[in-house]
Amino acid sequence: MSMNDFAVLSTGRKMPLVGLGTWKSEPGQVKQAVIWALQSGYRHIDCAPIYGNEPEIGEAFQEMMGPEKGIRREDVFVTSKLWNTKHHPDDVEPCSPKNLSYIVVVLNLNEKKFDVIIYLVHYISL
Repeated sequence: MSMNDFAVLSTGRKMPLVGLGTWKSEPGQVKQAVIWALQSGYRHIDCAPIYGNEPEIGEAFQEMMGPEKGIRREDVFVTSKLWNTKHHPDDVEPCSPKNLSYIVVVLNLNEKKFDVIIYLVHYISL
């Protein structure tokens, strides 16, 4: 698999199959890692609320995206996930993508549309 491998979505958009994972990224370093990844051509970033690094990812997005900056928001795909401790029916709805206000607020995208293209259910907990 290479950086040029894509999945074609029902909308016709091409989503990169290779993305930057941010799990276990050191605090203070994930922002720079995301910036370097975007500069290197990555257009798919994987995150999760449990990782605790969305604010830095948002700072990187803010620095790298915009009309004058060369990277359009609509070209970047984000993966998030429902953590294994949130599988109880009472916990799922508050964590669903439509209710993940941290996506807009924490990733500092203000009023820009922010779509979580992939929302995974992490491994099943018993």
